This record gives sequence, structure tokens and C-alpha cells, in this order.
Amino acid sequence: MDGKLWKASQVTLWLFLASSAHAVSGATIHVPDHIPDSYAQAATLVTIAPGRTLNLRCEGKGTQTVLLEAGSHADTTTWFKVQPLLASSVKVCSYDRAGFGFSNEGPLPRNLDAEVADLHALIQHASLKTPLVLVGHSRGSNIARLYAQRYPADISGMVLVDPPAQDVASVAPKWAREEDQMNEQRFAFIRECEAGAEKHQLASPPPALARCVAGSNPSASAKVNAAIVSYKYEPAFWRTLRSELEDNAVVYGQPVSPEETLGALPVVVLRASDTDADAPADIRKTLEAARDKTQAKILSTTTHGQHVMVDHASHDIQLDQPEVVTNAVTSLLKEATVSAH
Repeated sequence: MDGKLWKASQVTLWLFLASSAHAVSGATIHVPDHIPDSYAQAATLVTIAPGRTLNLRCEGKGTQTVLLEAGSHADTTTWFKVQPLLASSVKVCSYDRAGFGFSNEGPLPRNLDAEVADLHALIQHASLKTPLVLVGHSRGSNIARLYAQRYPADISGMVLVDPPAQDVASVAPKWAREEDQMNEQRFAFIRECEAGAEKHQLASPPPALARCVAGSNPSASAKVNAAIVSYKYEPAFWRTLRSELEDNAVVYGQPVSPEETLGALPVVVLRASDTDADAPADIRKTLEAARDKTQAKILSTTTHGQHVMVDHASHDIQLDQPEVVTNAVTSLLKEATVSAH
């Protein structure tokens, strides 16, 4: 696709996203209110290395493929609304990263390098058709960006769902210091849960460890919640969680690299209106500015970028406004088809 065509299509894309946010839900496609019970078990276990499998969940058919990359410590359930919408017209897949859901634990540390390597192995061993559209939420947007830099031939476009702010300390140093202190408390708590899991205590936890397995997903049935809790009984989950969160502190403590480039790859960045709604009023604007700065830098890495505000959405746009995510992907797929002819 040449630059003129993309620039002309930016207006079309904005109108498409803004005017048809409910178009899919107005059709016959059912968007589930609750996570289907099929998520209580693995879909397809793909061997990516000796003794290692990743759980891959694919739906739909078509000449084009969309791959969904979840945010930090999330699994395929985060896409339960988006996936059926996309499956009406394309093949769409989500997966559990190593150590989460029904996927085996991977070697530590669980940093972006490890996760990109796993994703590449998954695409190869599952024989997913490339180039494909990669959709990344939160940390998943960082994985998607790094993947596109390392394997550009595999990707025809990306939708990045509310990429988090990076280098917040440069604009809100006090907030960043407080987050660092909170992280130390989080890591200590995770280590306690990990030790409890190693002693097989979490199925019937003592009071000190009750928070390790407290709560359930209100969008899931008892069957699905039981499956989610069961993998959190295992030490592998807590090792993976701690390693990924430690890497988050590194990734988000740095600015977008000036060397990052996506060339002419079509990229849509969806920005949630209410990500920082719970932050204190005196810091909310600063955090929003930091996120806007990060997302602008991400878009500057490509000559074919579009920034879209999504109203009435928390950081989990895929759950609050699944049609907007679906429409952004559909638009990219159409642009890819036009550019191919």
C-alpha cells in the first residue's frame, strides 16, 4: 500500500470505527456475555519444543489469519468477546503464553525475548498462514511490536490495544517511585504464593495464603473458574507471573527506543478513554499525557499509523468495546487486500 492510499484511508478508517462500532453486534453474530464453558479445557496443544506445548484456540475460516496476543498474566479468556466476532469472516486464533492457562511453563526469565521466540515457534509449528494481522493488548502490544521488528515478513498489520505508558518516571517521578515500592510488595506476595504452591497448600490455603486464590471471574461459570484456579495452584504459574511482572518493570521503565522501526507496516493504536479513571485527580492528567506520549512514539515508528480514541472503555477495550477492536482489524484486512491488488 502506498503512502497516499493509506493517508486517504485514515479518514475512512476513523469513520468506519466511529460509525459502525455496533454494526457487528447488530447482525446475527452472538457476542457472549459470559466465557463459554469450552474455555474450561485446552483447545489444541501445539508442541513448540521438546516437552513444551502452548494452548492454541482457533475459530473461523478464510484466506487471512488474525492472531490475538493477551496482556500481562492473561490468557485466551480475555478474547472471548472479540474472537467470535472476527471468526465470522477470518481465521482467528488466541493462545495461552507459557506458564498461563493450559500452556506448559517456559524457561526463565519470561521476558519479551522469550515470549517473541515462543510466538514465532507457535506460528511455525501450528502452520498459521502468514503474513497475518497481529493484535496485542497491553503487554501484548510490546510483544507484537518486537515480533514485527524481528519477523516483518510474518506480519501484514497490527492493532495495538491501549499500549501502556513507558518511562513514566520522566514525567511523574513520585508516582514512579511509589509504583516501584508497590512492585516490591507484589513480588514478595507472589513469592509467598509460589512457596505455598510448592508445598501444595493453595487448594486449601491457610489464612496467610488465602489471597493467592481469592476471587473469581464474574464473567465465567463455575466450571471455567475452577479451571482457572486449578492452574494457579501450581508453582509454574507463580514463577511465570513473577518473572513477567519483573520484566514489566524493566520494559515500562524505559522509553520507546529511538531505534524501533516498523517501516511501512499498517498499525492502528486504540486508546482507551478511562484507563486512568481510578488514579488520583492530581496525577491522572500526567499519566494520560505519559500514555499519549508513548503511543505517539509507537505510531512514529511507522509511516502507516492511525490513533483512535475509544470512549467508554477501560484499559480492557477488548472486553468493554469488542466491536471497535473487531472493526479495526477488519479495516486493516481490507487495506491489506487493496494493497495486494
